[in-house]
Amino acid sequence: MDKFLYLVSAFVVAGVLAACAAPTSMGAGGPGTTRQTAQGEVFTDGKGMTLYTYDKDEAGKSNCTGLCAVFWPPVIAAGTAKPQDGFAIITRDDGSKQWAYRGKPLYGYVNDTKPGDTNGDGADGVWRIAKR
Repeated sequence: MDKFLYLVSAFVVAGVLAACAAPTSMGAGGPGTTRQTAQGEVFTDGKGMTLYTYDKDEAGKSNCTGLCAVFWPPVIAAGTAKPQDGFAIITRDDGSKQWAYRGKPLYGYVNDTKPGDTNGDGADGVWRIAKR
């Protein structure tokens, strides 16, 4: 019975986290919006939050799904978005559209709480700040 309760608790926690995390978007600045941080000039989303790439992604394909995408929300491209200047739009496994830079899908990070934070850089040895 303890194992069952543990599994139910894990699913409840995952569900709560999924409800709290929302995909991020480029916003009015569109692709190429940057911000100066302690790590140098980095790409940011519409709220000025640092964007990241995932080493385990393949060119033009996101491998960050499920719980990964809860902690690393994909940068969703609006239906009217147009690729430009090294930025492309890829299709995720769930059919949603995601921004990528030079083939690398872009993500936010839930533990960055304010513009300029770069807490995700180097996480698990596979997350990198998105830069030119």
